[in-house]
Amino acid sequence: MPRTVPLAVVALLASVLAAKPDPVSPDPEGKRPIEAVDTVFIEDLTWMEVRDAMRAGKDTVIVATGGVEQNGPYLVMGKHNVVLRGTTEAIARKLGNALVAPIVPFVPEGDIDPPTVHMKYPGTISVTEETYQALLTDICLSLRTHGFKHIVLIGDSGGNQAGMKKVLAKLNDHPEGGRLHFIPEYYDFGSVAKWLEEHGIEQTPEGLHDDFGMTAMMMSVDPNSVRTKQRIAAGKFHINGVDLAPTEKTIEWGKRIIDFRADTTVKAIRTAIR
Repeated sequence: MPRTVPLAVVALLASVLAAKPDPVSPDPEGKRPIEAVDTVFIEDLTWMEVRDAMRAGKDTVIVATGGVEQNGPYLVMGKHNVVLRGTTEAIARKLGNALVAPIVPFVPEGDIDPPTVHMKYPGTISVTEETYQALLTDICLSLRTHGFKHIVLIGDSGGNQAGMKKVLAKLNDHPEGGRLHFIPEYYDFGSVAKWLEEHGIEQTPEGLHDDFGMTAMMMSVDPNSVRTKQRIAAGKFHINGVDLAPTEKTIEWGKRIIDFRADTTVKAIRTAIR
């Protein structure tokens, strides 16, 4: 026969569980016990550091969408996410009052079954437009709940733009808290290409879903993301007719391009928020 647990033991266990403190409910007004780190990325901050940054005037948050897709034989699947690590930090620091939400890597990349567009290539991860918009909606609502006054949407890929605009329209139709701002100027790669031409970089497209500007930006964030060492060893350290050597020079180009894109985006954000 099964053994029964004495009522006294049950009562003792209940009292212990009832007395156990809630591990996710610390004092929201508690003083931060250590010095804050210098970063604009929310995922690299503690909750107290986020709270104190907002109290100090950081009332804007950047929500950036990237992707996981094929990018030719040299660039990693997370190309857009790598670039965004560089551009979002530059944008936030230039604004001076902004933090950066975790970069959204899951975006529409084509149909899953049967596979279309990027989904034809191994490693690509796609979501439906409905899933993408639902994800962005919940992210933005979370940030609204925490008290951000301005939520800035930018996307590093063409397929990300329409969904962001729809989320903005839906949430701004019912403004309960922070306002959303979609900044299409961030994705103006035509202006980047023109800027590069004006500065002496002329390219001959090779059809590899890759170009000098993208490679340079990625190298400035993580040289391994463009397989720098492997391409040098194979004699393929070039793109669209532009030599990528010396490495230091291309990295410097990448920093300049990121700075250019950040200046353009910051100007557009400030105009939108007025």
